[in-house]
Amino acid sequence: MTTLRKSSKLCFIISCLFIYLFSNISAQKSEVIHPGWSKNATIYEVNLRQYTKEGTFKSFEKYLPGLKEMGVDIIWFMPIHPIGEVNRKGTLGSYYSVKDFKAVNPEFGTIEDFKQTVKKIHDLGMYVIIDWVANHTSWDNVWVETNPEFFSKDSLGKFYAPVPDWHDVIDLNYDNKELWKAMTDALKFWIEECDIDGYRCDVAAMVPTEFWNQARIELDKIKPVFMLAEAHEPYLHEKAFDMTFNWQLKDVMNEIGKGKKNVEALDARLKKEKEEYPAGAYRMNFTTNHDENSWNGTVFERLGEGAEAFMVLFSTIEGMPLIYSGQEAGLNKRLNFFEKDTIEWREHKFRNIIKKLFHLKKTNKALWNGTFGGELVRLKTNDDKNIFAFIREKENSKVFAVFNLSDQKINTEIKSNLIKG
Repeated sequence: MTTLRKSSKLCFIISCLFIYLFSNISAQKSEVIHPGWSKNATIYEVNLRQYTKEGTFKSFEKYLPGLKEMGVDIIWFMPIHPIGEVNRKGTLGSYYSVKDFKAVNPEFGTIEDFKQTVKKIHDLGMYVIIDWVANHTSWDNVWVETNPEFFSKDSLGKFYAPVPDWHDVIDLNYDNKELWKAMTDALKFWIEECDIDGYRCDVAAMVPTEFWNQARIELDKIKPVFMLAEAHEPYLHEKAFDMTFNWQLKDVMNEIGKGKKNVEALDARLKKEKEEYPAGAYRMNFTTNHDENSWNGTVFERLGEGAEAFMVLFSTIEGMPLIYSGQEAGLNKRLNFFEKDTIEWREHKFRNIIKKLFHLKKTNKALWNGTFGGELVRLKTNDDKNIFAFIREKENSKVFAVFNLSDQKINTEIKSNLIKG
């Protein structure tokens, strides 16, 4: 497998990023009104079970000042609800097999513990979203007894899994409008009761879009919320969601890291982004998350020594950068999804790189999210198959970056007058 060698890794030097005075041409915006605090935000995914030896809200709290210092704005908790026991996968089960939408997994603590954690996050000037699984539940979810009509049934009247491999969960039936009311009520509960700031919505495209549109209206009546869809479909940005997953970019980076594709694939992907997504839509950029790490491998398995360069890349192009639990510590193992598998915390250069990148994003409008930031303008080089160079501009800032995404040393020439100033 071809990977990027040390000699070809991006030399990330602040002096290579130049800031100038420039004006910005306004662009058409998405229909969704983003919370004002999200305009230059970054996001961090918390795998609470694996974060500490205890795996609790209370034990996680000691890491909050460090996350704030690193430049994190949004704390995204994987599902915090009780996990089903019937047809459970592994010993501890999947976070995404929810037994009760209005309760806390006792593995993590109590709802009072969670409220305290949310308050501490808010006191540090950060925000909280929690994972929400609206498409399915565990086989022993409380609704199975109280509202069996909420679930899909086969020709024999039996519940079934939405996907064959998901044998620990059963499908919800959104033809039943009473389900819409109950699910919206549960979504409102966590905002009203615990003061969270929004949701990351699991397999959002498998749930009717109109449900999300209506739910967003109801949630925004309580407070301006931030909604992240675990999906890539552009139509989800129309009314319901602030941000979607940029899996397509992640896949392209994986292929380049393995030497199977080059920068031309990245150019093609970014071109399609402009064609497919409305102006103002946030896209979440990442090289790893809980799924990617557990099922497809660590960033080092997939990207080799290019992991550093791609982290800088996804943090500076258009979109909001995501960091997964342990990524800042150079996480180099696949975390077990259904068992206890504590992250090995250590000093690693990634933490300081992330801190610099997040500071750069916050202090330079050119790197802000959606139309709050500057449009990426590709710069011609003497080797556009291997060198990716761009400029982003917005009002008083201009950021210039160059990446060698090959496994060779290349003397680079930028063929543009845009970097002059």
